[in-house]
Amino acid sequence: MNSLDYNKTRFLKSYSKITDIEIQDGIEIAFIGYSNSGKSSAINALTNQKKLARFSKTPGRTQLINFFEVVSDLRIVDLPGYGYAKAPLLIREKWQKIVYDYLKKRNQIKGFVFLMDIRFPLKKLDQKIINIALHKKVSILVLLTKCDKLTINQQNIQVNTVYKKLNFLLDFFEILLFSSHKNIGIKELKLILNNWYNQYIILNK
Repeated sequence: MNSLDYNKTRFLKSYSKITDIEIQDGIEIAFIGYSNSGKSSAINALTNQKKLARFSKTPGRTQLINFFEVVSDLRIVDLPGYGYAKAPLLIREKWQKIVYDYLKKRNQIKGFVFLMDIRFPLKKLDQKIINIALHKKVSILVLLTKCDKLTINQQNIQVNTVYKKLNFLLDFFEILLFSSHKNIGIKELKLILNNWYNQYIILNK
């Protein structure tokens, strides 16, 4: 079984629309979530590179589809955060269209990593995008980010709440407590992504 070295992940390219993407080979893991859910921080923690995925204290700064290459046939894709209320409506709709187009039309997607602030999981747009994932029939991981903000008991309550809601929608999914700040869940995230990649390798031998 392959164990990937995420520390060697490099920035590949950014795109503003799905029709511009010329990369066709290999597979992609899409990192999706509300603005300020911790996508860029999670990618940086996963790869042990503080500035690989740029993030800002101002939500909604990621406006492009950003591709990062782990190995030649595996990419992590950082999608624009959705739901940033302070952005003008037309801008919000543009960002959401980019996300929807990528998720619906990109056949290279092997897995979805949904990032949700553990204090506010499964908001309206999360559920809408999970419905898209449902139709794609790919692996799904929910990262409950910023888990260090809650006590262990509060964490368990939130995990159970998310599990019960998703269990009505999905046949199979995984939930992982995560904190890039406290290095919680990074090792487990790597193991899950390794497993997805190895499944791809086995199917394409």
